[in-house]
Amino acid sequence: MQTVVKGYRGLSYLVGLNWDMIFVLATLGAALSVGAFLGLQMAPLR
Repeated sequence: MQTVVKGYRGLSYLVGLNWDMIFVLATLGAALSVGAFLGLQMAPLR
């Protein structure tokens, strides 16, 4: 049980340290997805 608790604490510590990087990657992915969607919607149909 101690290993599980220590592992969880370590994981939450790493996520806490890298929260801004996770946020940046999520925002970048969302922006690319929205850009691709809009680009497909604006593309002329043949």
